[in-house]
Amino acid sequence: MQFTRRTLLKVTGLTTVIVALLPRMAFAARNSLRTVRTGIQPGNKTRLVIETAERPSYSISYPANQLVITLSNTAANASLAPAMASGTLVTAITQIQSGDKLQIVADLAKPINEIPRDSIMLLNPNGDNDYRLVLDFAAGSGAVAAATSSAKASQKTTTPSRKYVVVIDAGHGGKDPGCIGKGGTQEKVVVLSVAKKLKNKLDAAGFRTYLTRSNDTYLKLAHRASIGEKKHADLFLSLHANANPSRAMKGFSIYTLSEKASDEEAAKLADAENAADKIDVSGFEQFDKDIRIALSSLQQHAVAAMSVEYANGAASAFKRAKITQQPGPDVRHAPFAVLRSTVPGALIELGHLSNATEEKLLKSSAHQDKLVAAIVKSVQGYNFDV
Repeated sequence: MQFTRRTLLKVTGLTTVIVALLPRMAFAARNSLRTVRTGIQPGNKTRLVIETAERPSYSISYPANQLVITLSNTAANASLAPAMASGTLVTAITQIQSGDKLQIVADLAKPINEIPRDSIMLLNPNGDNDYRLVLDFAAGSGAVAAATSSAKASQKTTTPSRKYVVVIDAGHGGKDPGCIGKGGTQEKVVVLSVAKKLKNKLDAAGFRTYLTRSNDTYLKLAHRASIGEKKHADLFLSLHANANPSRAMKGFSIYTLSEKASDEEAAKLADAENAADKIDVSGFEQFDKDIRIALSSLQQHAVAAMSVEYANGAASAFKRAKITQQPGPDVRHAPFAVLRSTVPGALIELGHLSNATEEKLLKSSAHQDKLVAAIVKSVQGYNFDV
């Protein structure tokens, strides 16, 4: 594909250069960049705000004297001039389009350390604002290695400093078989097998794990979510297998909770999964009062950001393990009832039972072990400490 280069210069006391590499034939992006702005926060912290039309799926990396935010399936905005406040660490902001990924590159006057998770917020639309990814940071003692935070974390293999709690939810069960492959393979059987193997591996790696079900039992979705709360989980993983009208469709996909689905397919999948017990996900009546209060507060933004951070790392771990990915963005978002809690989490579709080849894989012990190994890597790489 050929690219054209467009350069826009703006002088605001500092020289800001935006360079966008735009394909001559635009791709069908789900998301688009609206604004980029900087500001000063108490404690002499710099605030970087990236506003997008839809909820962003992102990763963060830290090259020398730079901060790079990569947005999946997002189009650049060549006419955008960032609003640059004086006195911040950001000296210039650059947009770089690479396929369907957009990199926002902030040049820094001083190096910074990796931004703590509680200094990253993902805010829902409010008034005239769309979705906003907000990052607060200050000068650090040294530059962070030039690897993405998820990739860097994925290389950690040390035993956690404490026994972090992971709740593993094997989807469906009992009277609800989930989807059924052409060869008769039931989703509830596959995911329970993977869940048990995952528990054993995570226990051996130093985590404390719980299963929402350890046998062929039917559970309401709200009850599954409440187990994560009652166990004071640090991470909640709901395992599923997918089905698609097209038997050619295959591959894993990863989802986090949002009130608005990222695309039509994510919306349909959420409807199908939520139909397991007919929970009205537009309301909170099925959930405990303390959970409803927390979900209506700013805590939901932190939980959303932590969930997306895990999901991005999980997608990377699956791809490094050479597990086929369903076409589309690395991480999708939809209103899954089972994820509606104060615990960061993700719903992982392990593959498609509607695809004959993948149905055989999902039944095989060797492929299940491969899936489990990738999930273990993603959990070990997740930053629990912030």
